[in-house]
Amino acid sequence: MLSRCRFSVTVWLLLELVWPSPLFAATRSAPAKSTIDYAAALATADRFLQSWQTGDVEGGMILLTSHAKEKITRNALEDFFSSAVPSAYEITRGRQLRRGCYEFPVVLFGRTWKNHRARRFSTIVVLHTGNDDWAIDKLP
Repeated sequence: MLSRCRFSVTVWLLLELVWPSPLFAATRSAPAKSTIDYAAALATADRFLQSWQTGDVEGGMILLTSHAKEKITRNALEDFFSSAVPSAYEITRGRQLRRGCYEFPVVLFGRTWKNHRARRFSTIVVLHTGNDDWAIDKLP
C-alpha cells in the first residue's frame, strides 16, 4: 500500500513537471499603448505614401491635418504628387516626438521628366487626431 502511494505521488510529480500548472504559465499582456499608437502612425504614413506612389491626390489630401493643409496649397500638393514619376518609397524606423506624434524618415524614389532617377530623403510626421484617427502633419 505504501509503495502504491509513493508510486502515485511520483507519477503526479512527473506529470506536474511535464504539464506545468496554469499558475506558472507565462501570461501575455496586451501590447502597450505606445506600440499600438506606433503601428497606427506607421500605417497612416504608409497609406499616404501609397497615395503618392499611385498619384492619388484626393486620397493623400484626406490624410492631412488642418495644420498641414494650411501650410501647402492645392497646387503645391498636386506638384508633390506629380513632381517625379513615383516608383517606390522607403520608410525607416520612426521615433516618438511626443505623445501622439511620430516622425518617420522616408526616401522617395522616382524618375524626373527627363527620365533621370530621383531620390529624395525627408521625414513625415504623423499626429493622433483623436478617436483612433491619425493624420499627416508634415509632408516629406
